[in-house]
Amino acid sequence: MRTYCAKGVKEFGSDPVQAFPGHGQMKPEQQEIERLRREVAKLKAEQDILKKAAAYFAKEAT
Repeated sequence: MRTYCAKGVKEFGSDPVQAFPGHGQMKPEQQEIERLRREVAKLKAEQDILKKAAAYFAKEAT
């Protein structure tokens, strides 16, 4: 007797090609989310650097 995961069956029915990518492959939507998360992290780091530089130059000007 086999048991099926409801989520897996649902995913397979909606997108059989990408339902179970395996081997470290993600669905295109997940790849885009991951890319955007990396971009957000990079932008936050850049923003922190700019804030520190602005504070440094503001202190130097006074």
